[in-house]
Amino acid sequence: MEIRKVQITGGSSYIVSLPKQWIRSANIQKNDPVGLVVQPDGSLLITPKISGESAHRTRVFEVGAATDRTYLLRLLVGAYIAGFTTIRLESKGRMPPFILQLVREFTQMAIGQEVVGETNTSITIKDLLNPTEMPFENTIKRMHLLARGMQQDAMAAIRGQDTALAGDVVVRDTEVDRLHWLVARQDNLIANDATLARRMGIPATRAAYCFQVSRIIERIADHATRVAHNALLLIDRDIEAATLDLMDESSALALQIFSWSMEAFHTGDVEKANTTLQRVRDLEEMARDINTRVLRFDAVTAIPTGQIADSIRRIGEYSGDICESVINYTVGQTA
Repeated sequence: MEIRKVQITGGSSYIVSLPKQWIRSANIQKNDPVGLVVQPDGSLLITPKISGESAHRTRVFEVGAATDRTYLLRLLVGAYIAGFTTIRLESKGRMPPFILQLVREFTQMAIGQEVVGETNTSITIKDLLNPTEMPFENTIKRMHLLARGMQQDAMAAIRGQDTALAGDVVVRDTEVDRLHWLVARQDNLIANDATLARRMGIPATRAAYCFQVSRIIERIADHATRVAHNALLLIDRDIEAATLDLMDESSALALQIFSWSMEAFHTGDVEKANTTLQRVRDLEEMARDINTRVLRFDAVTAIPTGQIADSIRRIGEYSGDICESVINYTVGQTA
């Protein structure tokens, strides 16, 4: 940190000289304007970005016939989440067909990504989404509703032995993933551009908090997907009615805890978050009861049933993590 003294000029104006190294790196010339942004913690941000537009960043990947498909997809997702506005794939020869197919899959998964240029040796993907049009709160509400519906349908598939419904739950997990990627991307954009935080009306600390909650919801959806996969293993398997009832009851409690935790998140209600945390213990007791019951089942039935009980418990515990985040964040914001 450089320490510089505040001086007074003209009897009323306070001035501070700017570091020469920063001036040169930002290519600021005499009489160029700079923006001043007061931060929530009272600090002052000086930025050469005064147009209100985010900086355009490009990431280039060299690809070819030997490129690993899974690795490339991870690179594309990583570049998207990192906040690059343009992603370009370049090949020394003709672009392999599997790369073209992978790009199509990526643009369907990642919100706002579109192919804007294509030749025999290159593909250009551009972000067409305005971050300010997708508020964090709305995205997280959508994720909550999707994850909740997935778990409800996964449990319905168990009781109804509905293969199609269980399969649909698995497919819907992709929608939750793409919304989580969007939240992660916006969090990174705000971390790299304080003016974007101002335009979106959300402090960087709040964006990081939303990302943390989004990540937990994505994991809850993963467990709903796990329940659906295990539901498929229980097709044509007989489970006693009392155990099914207990599984439904525990899932309903887990989802109630999930909903209460999200209410606490949206309202910043610390007391509700604390009360909700106490209900997680009740859910854990119900999950142990199910695991005790499945000891009487044959292995083919017991294993997926036990895994379902474990996922239901984890949904409740992850919801408890949301409550803890609410308490930590809200208390930290209270002066």
